[in-house]
Amino acid sequence: MFADFQGEIAALSGSFLWATTAVVYNRLGQEIPPLVLNLVKGAIAIALLLLTLIFQGDLFPTIDTRAVILLLLSGALGIGIGDTAFFAALNALGSRKTLLLETLAPPLAASMALIGLQEWLSWGAWCGIILTVSGIAWVISERTAESGAGTTNLMPGVSFGVLAALSQAGGAVLSRAALAYTNINPLWSSLMRVLAGTIFIFPLVLARRENPYMLKILQSKHLCSLIVLAAFASTYLGIWLQQIAFKFSAAGIAQTLLSTSPLFVLPIAIAMGERVSLRAFIGAAIALTGIALLFVGNS
Repeated sequence: MFADFQGEIAALSGSFLWATTAVVYNRLGQEIPPLVLNLVKGAIAIALLLLTLIFQGDLFPTIDTRAVILLLLSGALGIGIGDTAFFAALNALGSRKTLLLETLAPPLAASMALIGLQEWLSWGAWCGIILTVSGIAWVISERTAESGAGTTNLMPGVSFGVLAALSQAGGAVLSRAALAYTNINPLWSSLMRVLAGTIFIFPLVLARRENPYMLKILQSKHLCSLIVLAAFASTYLGIWLQQIAFKFSAAGIAQTLLSTSPLFVLPIAIAMGERVSLRAFIGAAIALTGIALLFVGNS
């Protein structure tokens, strides 16, 4: 089963990791600007990826030049622009509205892959994408105390949220193009993506003169610990799993399953003693039906 669905299982595993670290990033975002947070987590992930490649003895493999270019573009777009826009939207709109806009990414990725890669999906897979995205949207669009927050930053927040979805969809398709048609190692492709995203961000941080925030992080053991933990789970492991997903499953399917983090938040919320509404359970059931269709349609 794992061999048949390793891409789908990797995508769901990555989504689970991103769900568990979302709370940490929400906390960090209150003290650290999006660009600085993105830069620091990227630098930590690069160090971890390099150490892993050295340990595996695969630091200098033979790689197709076209694949490297595609992955660097994917990282600059998906991580450099996409993640920064996501953090900015998170600060402006809150997690629910931002995640609602993120549900645009799967159909965008599937459409881009159809046009750019001629990656045709079955009707069952399209139904699975629609059901999964609809279920997720149903869960996160529920009115809560946070739902009314961020109205003064609505237009900038929505703009950042849409930009994040477009960037992540484009980055997904570029990764799929590099991984599906070459023998590149997903771990190495992860390094390329994170490296490109971090290099893209670095001059922006310098231009905005946000060095005091870097000093703040270094002076706080608590902030350092949180960022290292979040970077390890979400950027190092999460992007590695993401690249495995793009290697072994279609871009639209992978991006859909990678967007299921709100579903994993529900059991976490229950475990923390929070009340979860009937609406959330219904939305989760719809999304799980969609996920089942994606597995069945790809079997």
